[in-house]
Amino acid sequence: MNYSFQNPSQAVIFDYLKKAKTIAVVGLSNREETAAYRVSKLMQEAAYTIIPVNPKLAGQTILGELTYASLQEIPVHVDIVDVFRRSEFLADVARDLIETDADVFWAQLGLESQEAEEVLRQAGRHQIVMNKCIKIEYLNMTEA
Repeated sequence: MNYSFQNPSQAVIFDYLKKAKTIAVVGLSNREETAAYRVSKLMQEAAYTIIPVNPKLAGQTILGELTYASLQEIPVHVDIVDVFRRSEFLADVARDLIETDADVFWAQLGLESQEAEEVLRQAGRHQIVMNKCIKIEYLNMTEA
């Protein structure tokens, strides 16, 4: 695979984080040992509202927040959609995102998808971050 996604500049990534208040976390579960849980907990402690998205756990509470089956069901504006699903699922999440008014598509460290990028760009969505950990970026921003 020689596809290589070009992330926005560090300043733009920090700008996304500074403007954001609400982060939908696709693939968040209630298993405390997972990266998704640890990252979401830190972001929540940093005063972001975390909205879990996991069809298997819809209606349950994770980190004190109601879990939704899909992005489309979330009744509030989402600033960042943080995706903790394998790369082959990113295009599906991108298709879900373009049916909402969410701002930024963010695929966690180790995840990227050319198809997801194409889906988003064709829909006029250009705020895309892939293969970066939102927690690491947040910590870098607060240290900057």
